[in-house]
Amino acid sequence: MYSKILVPLDGSKTAEKVLPYARHLAGKFKIPVELLAVLDIAEMATHISAERARHLDTMIEDGMRASTTYLRGIATTFPAGNVTCTVEKDRAEEAIIGNAGADGATLIAMATHGRSGMDRFLLGSVAEKVLRGSANPLVLVRANEEAKTSGEAPFKSIIVPLDGSELAESVIPLAVTMAQKLDLEVVLFRAYHMPYNAYGGDDGYMVNYDELIDSVRDEAKEYLDKKVAEVTKLGVAKVSALSKEGFAGDEIIALGHKTPDGLIAMCSHGRSGVKRWVLGSVTENVVRHSDAPVLVVRAKQ
Repeated sequence: MYSKILVPLDGSKTAEKVLPYARHLAGKFKIPVELLAVLDIAEMATHISAERARHLDTMIEDGMRASTTYLRGIATTFPAGNVTCTVEKDRAEEAIIGNAGADGATLIAMATHGRSGMDRFLLGSVAEKVLRGSANPLVLVRANEEAKTSGEAPFKSIIVPLDGSELAESVIPLAVTMAQKLDLEVVLFRAYHMPYNAYGGDDGYMVNYDELIDSVRDEAKEYLDKKVAEVTKLGVAKVSALSKEGFAGDEIIALGHKTPDGLIAMCSHGRSGVKRWVLGSVTENVVRHSDAPVLVVRAKQ
């Protein structure tokens, strides 16, 4: 399933809030972990005086040494298994994408609000670049004040938002495998709302909005019932379905908030609603605002 977990860290406590999830997944899947720190030399050079620039090589050596020591300290917090520490000199997003891209089975796990480089900007910008540029699966955790950095963070359920497209459904096999490996309940979810063209009926024709929304609701339920049956046949013991009127991103975020210890699994290129929006935009919205960790899988086109 996964060959290793790549965990980018920048030395901040905020970025470390992905660690409980990385520890749990590494232990359950019995796979190695690689901790990655990145020194952006070009960035360092632009933020030092001409006088200090003469000592840039020494600063780089000190930074490499300090980063290695830091990562080795983090490595000791993993209960067991193979944990390696890597320090690279590059731009953060390029180092992450390049490292993981060498093996498509590498799972990237990172927080979305750590600090990067010289504490200059939020890792959120790096995470979004990785989200858009990497073909690897990612677990993205929106760090908050309450989140811990120690111990493990187990999951109890995996929420799979669906929009009726084959692309969005391509995340289902991965969700099934994770559910079986981690003993999770699979929650299939679909948001629905009134089609925009329903508000512009022909002259002289009155649209019965109650009947129309009932029809859309019934269609969503019928679709989800079918998918529940399919997932059950794949051997998942606990499967449920939920549909909700509203816009996809808002309702996915709300469901994640109300689901303790839930993991949201989304495809980054499914289509939403009535094939008018790219689900990628919904996925980015969920990653930015969801309290729950988000597993993002790039669909094969």
